[in-house]
Amino acid sequence: SFCFFSSRSGAKLIAPLGCLVSRQKHTLPDLPYDYGALEPHINAEIMQLHHSKHHATYVNNLNVAEEKYKEALAKGDVTAQVSLQPAVKFNGGGHINHTIFWTNLSPNGGGEPKGELMEAIKRDFGSFANFKEKLTAVSVGVQGSGWGWLGYNKEQGRLQIAACANQDPLQGTTGLIPLLGIDVWEHAYYLQYKNVRPDYLKAIWNVINWENVSSRYATCKK
Repeated sequence: SFCFFSSRSGAKLIAPLGCLVSRQKHTLPDLPYDYGALEPHINAEIMQLHHSKHHATYVNNLNVAEEKYKEALAKGDVTAQVSLQPAVKFNGGGHINHTIFWTNLSPNGGGEPKGELMEAIKRDFGSFANFKEKLTAVSVGVQGSGWGWLGYNKEQGRLQIAACANQDPLQGTTGLIPLLGIDVWEHAYYLQYKNVRPDYLKAIWNVINWENVSSRYATCKK
């Protein structure tokens, strides 16, 4: 297989290894709001550390792991490729998950979704209140660190709730398309809510960006 990449000199067709060589490094995305914009529900100190330290670390470590993987691939060193896969999964998952998470939140969020997403929630969970209770319970129940997710099962054409451990990305590990992710690592809430995860989960519903979740749902249904 081949891949296209674009440059100022135009698009070029290059071989698979060239795709890796020409790959742009992953970068930390900007937040679509200020660090303090989600207060009082998530305070500025948490958001700053979470974004500029934790997410930045996943991005940096992913770039390092991919560079080493590229070298192993060039050498045909399968052992090294296999040994690097956990680092790619963990840091790649951290980058994917947080990139979704930031857009799932908004200072103008909260309330309930509208339109097709709301109809799908009622169809698959009975009511919005029931859905909210189930996703909260799954997120509270994550042992150690991980995520609670609302995903879309494309094969079955329905919404599904799932939990993922650590930074396991939802789609890469379950096949579900991520719509809404709730980060329940302690770094997402400990400075404000200490060890009381349920209080954090109660608060986060006030800043859920349903427009973003609805947009993701509309896109994955096509």
